[in-house]
Amino acid sequence: MTASRTPAAAAELRGAGLRVTAARVALLDTVRQGGHLDVETIAGGVRERVGHISLQAVYAALHALTAAGLVRRIEPAGGPARFEGRAGDDHHHHLVCRECGAVTDVDRVAGRAACLEPAQAAGYLIDEADVTFWGLCPACRPHGTEREPTEQGVTAP
Repeated sequence: MTASRTPAAAAELRGAGLRVTAARVALLDTVRQGGHLDVETIAGGVRERVGHISLQAVYAALHALTAAGLVRRIEPAGGPARFEGRAGDDHHHHLVCRECGAVTDVDRVAGRAACLEPAQAAGYLIDEADVTFWGLCPACRPHGTEREPTEQGVTAP
């Protein structure tokens, strides 16, 4: 566990009204340092820091941290749930590789409105929109298939 991150993680947990435990601090640090991690990977990172922890305890802690807005759960279709440290008011989108499942953050383009309001809300009170771009990452894309982006930012065939 890195000393510089642990006090910040403990303060964030306290600020969210959560009990500070070594496992929760390790979990928050693991998620913040790891990108878009699945539960098994997070559990492994926590075990490296604090020793044994059950998978059920990891799920329970992730649920509490997600509910508190300290981590964000994303669920790319067809893959396991992933967790990331970019949470709260950090509105960003994701690129997901159809081949290997890699997930990459993509910031919203400043000054351009994203499709975040449906044409018809059907009576729903909308509180969140999630945009996921699907394609092939550079490692999975066949060589020689460079595509040019269109003016809307989507690649043309």
